[in-house]
Amino acid sequence: MSEEFKYQDIELAIRRAIEGGLFQPDEKLPSIRGLMTQHQVGKNTVIRAYQVLEAQGWIYSLPRSGYRVAERKSSLDNQASEPSRVDLLSMSKSILAAPVIKHNMPAGSAHPCTDSPAIRSLYAEIGRHSRMQTHIPSHYQLPPGNDQLVNQIRKICRDLGIDARLRDIAITNGGQQALSLAFRALTQPGDIVAVESPCYFGTLLLLESLGLKVVEIPSQLTTGMDIEALKQAISRWRIKAVMVTPNFNNPTGALMPLAHRQALLDVTESIPIIEDDVFGSLGFAQALPSLKSLDQQERVIYISSLSKTLDSRLRIGWIIAGRYMNQIEKVLLSENMGSLNLIQSAVAAFLSTGRYRTHLTRMRRLYQSRQLPFAQMLSQAFNSHPELNGRYHLSRPQGSFLCWLTLPAEVDTQQVYQHCLSQKISLLPGHLFANQGQFTQCIRFSVSNLEDETRWQKSLQILAEIIVQQLTRSSGKTLAGQHNQS
Repeated sequence: MSEEFKYQDIELAIRRAIEGGLFQPDEKLPSIRGLMTQHQVGKNTVIRAYQVLEAQGWIYSLPRSGYRVAERKSSLDNQASEPSRVDLLSMSKSILAAPVIKHNMPAGSAHPCTDSPAIRSLYAEIGRHSRMQTHIPSHYQLPPGNDQLVNQIRKICRDLGIDARLRDIAITNGGQQALSLAFRALTQPGDIVAVESPCYFGTLLLLESLGLKVVEIPSQLTTGMDIEALKQAISRWRIKAVMVTPNFNNPTGALMPLAHRQALLDVTESIPIIEDDVFGSLGFAQALPSLKSLDQQERVIYISSLSKTLDSRLRIGWIIAGRYMNQIEKVLLSENMGSLNLIQSAVAAFLSTGRYRTHLTRMRRLYQSRQLPFAQMLSQAFNSHPELNGRYHLSRPQGSFLCWLTLPAEVDTQQVYQHCLSQKISLLPGHLFANQGQFTQCIRFSVSNLEDETRWQKSLQILAEIIVQQLTRSSGKTLAGQHNQS
């Protein structure tokens, strides 16, 4: 092919990458020089390809900043799924029940790093309070929870811009119980609720257990829940509640911009919103206002926990439910007859020392410092294979310790997951994070425990080889099918 028409190859490759989700809206595209090297063409050829894509509305240019992906609303991308009952339990049980072993690359579970002075201090406090229990009369810790702990949680909320009163806060058994309480306060079995897609599989499993129907609203890696798609879903179905994670969605790490947060409140009008903010304290930059703080109608139920910032084993969460608080406290009392006295009192004492803020600062820096080498190691491993080079996208969240990998559509990450288990590589396949069979070409990683870079680098090289083998087999089947048809 002559140089004159090589721009079409570049144009097609970039367009397919955008369509496949490898590049997200407003994301910077490869440089002109990089594409010249990759495709062995001249500068004018690359520029012409970019100019054609810009004229077609796929991309836009910024002075001295190159080309970026334009926001593009197709009828498919902008549609929510039909309401459906969740059926993920059988699919996820095998993964959740996998034996706990020491992995060479422990990137599957979303547990925080617990190797820190604050965590050691926390467990020393738990030990001290454990010894004190024999000197305290046995009693139930009734809702809303230990007074000192509730007061410390109020201070944490204030740091996040939420001015809650003490009577507005109830302690729960982790964020998961808080979510359950919120959905039960707002819905009945058979009701329709809207969630982001992809969505944390624990939330989907919870909705399955509650007998609720789910509308999955598409979510962008850079902006979170698609507001226009949500608006259309509200116009079609009677949605009883919207559940959203504006700060660092699990699994993608998406951060919803302030304008989108306000738009979300506007389009939902009077529909209750459940705001899951378990990663909200782990942002690398200035925090954005929560939906709760922007809410003028007392319809946002705010949920968070210490599971992602301190230790998931604590099972300390909280809920701020406004007008629904009395109903939620009744459920807490009737079902639990109290909470874990020991853990609540010990965590309250730890938080009162002021070490939590120092710990958060340390963790933010740690997770930010681990996101970069992980991205570099993955790129190095993947780019060494022509079958993968330029055909994947790794999200780079502005907070938390999760990231989301999108691979070519023909990759089945459930099979990749199975092959990785034998190599002691832990990751989570994308099919867990949706109810309609989406994201089978995606993988969620956690970098919270990235300590041995040598092991991780070797594991990523093995992962790349497993993916390439699957791509090669898929390509061979396609060629064989074309040959048979001819």
